Amino acid sequence: MKPPHGNRPGGSSRPPSDRGPYRGPGGQSSRPPGGSGPHAGNGGGHGGFGQRDHQKPRHQGAPHGGPGGKHTGGQGGGHGSSPRDGGSGGFKPHRDDHGGRPFRPREQGGGPRPAEVPRGAVWLYGHHAVAAALANPARRLRRLLLTEEAEAAISKQLSPPWALSPERVERARLDQMLGRDAVHQGAALLADLLIAPSLQSVLERPGVIVVLDQVTDPRNVGAIMRSAAAFGAAAIITQDRNAPEETGSLAKAASGALETLPLLRAVNIARTIIALKAANVWCIGLDAAGKPLSGPDFADRRVALVLGAEGEGLRRLTRETCDEIAGLTIKGAVENLNVSAAASVALYELTRR
Repeated sequence: MKPPHGNRPGGSSRPPSDRGPYRGPGGQSSRPPGGSGPHAGNGGGHGGFGQRDHQKPRHQGAPHGGPGGKHTGGQGGGHGSSPRDGGSGGFKPHRDDHGGRPFRPREQGGGPRPAEVPRGAVWLYGHHAVAAALANPARRLRRLLLTEEAEAAISKQLSPPWALSPERVERARLDQMLGRDAVHQGAALLADLLIAPSLQSVLERPGVIVVLDQVTDPRNVGAIMRSAAAFGAAAIITQDRNAPEETGSLAKAASGALETLPLLRAVNIARTIIALKAANVWCIGLDAAGKPLSGPDFADRRVALVLGAEGEGLRRLTRETCDEIAGLTIKGAVENLNVSAAASVALYELTRR
């Protein structure tokens, strides 16, 4: 890391916002001088976000991998609105988190090929994901397919009537439509993709901001979203290109959090971190080279937690742009953690103030 500094170039005192649906002033939190104390870091520049194009078809999942340094823990340590229709060792994630084989999204697994998804839409499946989407006024709903058992289960979570009447189907039909690897639990909902909010609107929300640097497995992203929602995080920020799109497997792993936790897509992660720093957000990268992460050390600061890719960890530029690098204390026979498990431990520690 570069030596501590006092002044961070960052352009204006406010981060740029994208063209998302939310506008308004963001809350500013106090930030200690850059050269004082043990947490000084480096920075500078401008942030950039990409806006989702809802007129283009979205791919189900993303290629796995990406350059960068180790993403490990330390030793010893809203979406926008649209109308509705109807982890003493280090954290070191495995390369693919699934036994060493290249990751393949569930939607592209074995069995029959999934049905074609209309442009700008996504098939959501699983009881929690479908119920949460039905309850989200920002979702534009298209079709709801339920088995008799799934309808009864979802009715216990969300009392009918719903904004969209269900169509009764057999489980075999959903297997054919979604692919046999999709754990749909007899429930599928065709809905429009959510509109990404602006960075400014995220800064107005309380809680930790989670930044994912090329985490490509949609199940990991979904699991991180679920933990982030449980610990009161403000939002998840992923890279626009090297991150999974909004898919059924992501929503299933998020268990409803996709509908309540804003998901932003940044064009450039390093510039986005700089934009967060310009808004007085202290950016912490999770890596084995850092000292043990301690939540009380950040009790008076707004924090962004930056996690690197599965296996590869934080990329060099991302690591250098963070204010500081911190790790996790792991004791026992296990020497590394899955990235989503590490996110849960880090988020818990950051709320321990």
